[in-house]
Amino acid sequence: MLVKEIKELRSMIKSWRREGLSIGFVPTMGALHEGHESLIKRAVAENDRVVVSVFVNPTQFGPNEDYDAYPRNIDKDLKLCMNAGATVVFNPEPKEMYFQDKSTSVSVSGLTDVLCGAKRPGHFDGVCLVVSKFLNIVTPDRAYFGQKDAQQVAVIKRMIRDLNIDVEIIPCPIVREEDGLAKSSRNTYLSAEERKAALVLSRSLKMAKKALDNGERDAYKLKELIRVEISKEPLAKIDYVEIVDGDSLNDVEVIERNILVPIAVYIGKTRLIDNFTYEI
Repeated sequence: MLVKEIKELRSMIKSWRREGLSIGFVPTMGALHEGHESLIKRAVAENDRVVVSVFVNPTQFGPNEDYDAYPRNIDKDLKLCMNAGATVVFNPEPKEMYFQDKSTSVSVSGLTDVLCGAKRPGHFDGVCLVVSKFLNIVTPDRAYFGQKDAQQVAVIKRMIRDLNIDVEIIPCPIVREEDGLAKSSRNTYLSAEERKAALVLSRSLKMAKKALDNGERDAYKLKELIRVEISKEPLAKIDYVEIVDGDSLNDVEVIERNILVPIAVYIGKTRLIDNFTYEI
């Protein structure tokens, strides 16, 4: 079922609550793929009702980013959601989500100053604002986020903690193509040649993980290993390669605890991210 208005969705949610039903929530920007499908299916397995939002959020795009070009196909997205077992797809217009004279912002400091946050100023303010609005509208018991956007997961978890929002955040594993490329809506931007070149992300991370398994604990050496491998691909340009604490996102020099290894790489004009977590 497709719902466009907050009032209608809230009415449905109130009726579910009166019945004592649990609610799962999967926020998306559409252009759905198997990665999103895995989130929806897990939400369906763990909740009585599931709401999926499909909303290309304008507040998280910078002035020179791809908001207008971002792929949109609500008919295809609705079909995927319903086939995966979702109860409702919430697809509001921007004017439904944001008042013309809106004056409220939501900002998480520290965690947003590094990685993608350092490269995209204001991005996570937009993410936090829209997620907090969705959580207020849907009031879910559980919300499901893909681990591919690992910094986003960390920021949302911190926001939930700091604002005492009563929801459980469920991070879900990265879903990959058979050749290892992480599923992403932006993969559709890649030419055939760029699609092949993009495999350098997962390949370099796999090499770093193998080195960790073999006992390497020097973060600089691991980052250099990744950089060298990426530099072999002519179409790839490194945005960042980091090794950080899994919770604080602070830099790590010697690996003695759980870490996150995130990378961002431009393949042609398309910026792709990937990562893995490693538990000590």
